[in-house]
Amino acid sequence: MHYFPLTRGAGVGFKPQHFEALLANTSAVDLLEIHAENYFGEGGILHHQLEQLQTELPLSIHGVGLSLGGAEALNPQHLRQLQRLCERYRPALVSEHLAWAFSDGQFLADLLPVVYSSEVLDRTVDHIAQLQDTLGRRILIENPATYLTFAQSELPEAEFLAALVQRSGCGLLLDLNNLLISCHNNGGRVDSYLQTIPLDDVGEVHLAGHSVKPVANGGTLLIDDHGSAVDSATWALYSHFLHIAGSRPTIIEWDNDVPCWSRLVQEVDVARACLLESDRTREATR
Repeated sequence: MHYFPLTRGAGVGFKPQHFEALLANTSAVDLLEIHAENYFGEGGILHHQLEQLQTELPLSIHGVGLSLGGAEALNPQHLRQLQRLCERYRPALVSEHLAWAFSDGQFLADLLPVVYSSEVLDRTVDHIAQLQDTLGRRILIENPATYLTFAQSELPEAEFLAALVQRSGCGLLLDLNNLLISCHNNGGRVDSYLQTIPLDDVGEVHLAGHSVKPVANGGTLLIDDHGSAVDSATWALYSHFLHIAGSRPTIIEWDNDVPCWSRLVQEVDVARACLLESDRTREATR
């Protein structure tokens, strides 16, 4: 098995229905991402496919259910399963969400928002430290898509994330679709956000589509549904991010109404073109 240090490239969130097409031409992408919880079983078709693909491509493991921002202790079984998965496949990147999903021992199957307070910051730092100690590696924390703000929050989201990085030593997974959604829905500014987070600690970028819903006051609400192509505004923000921060490993997320493999590769090609143009521009200005 090969281990791939990863600093750039464009890939996709892997779907089993794309296995044959992908295996026939692995050069169509530079990396793959999987949702950790889908692979907590010991065998079956998913592991059979991944064992073949991981010898050809770098792997990013993305967790969606650990509840790092929750009030309850981290689930020890979940931690052990994630640890075994990482030991089995030795991914280049491991990430989790800034969210919570457990209440009174019940898993709520959602990525619920956290209050940006000193209390939540303290416990999230502790949870990240526990996760990083368990895995023996640095993890990346993803910014959420939000639809409201809490009166109890003491910090803007960007400051909260910057404090997480500084205190826990984690990195960031910057989801640019989520960033646009949160700023649109809650009145934030993308430029201020990017000036506040530590760009050097962004280890991966996510790009995805969203839907637009009308609301009662005549405005619109953006919904993070991963059910369409990357929006033009997200592509523009991606190019801007690359200009100010440089190349990063990038994943196209398309989880609902999943297209055929060739359509998904078109999105990867756009990301690759953005990465190449950014590299050329930065080299020319040196």
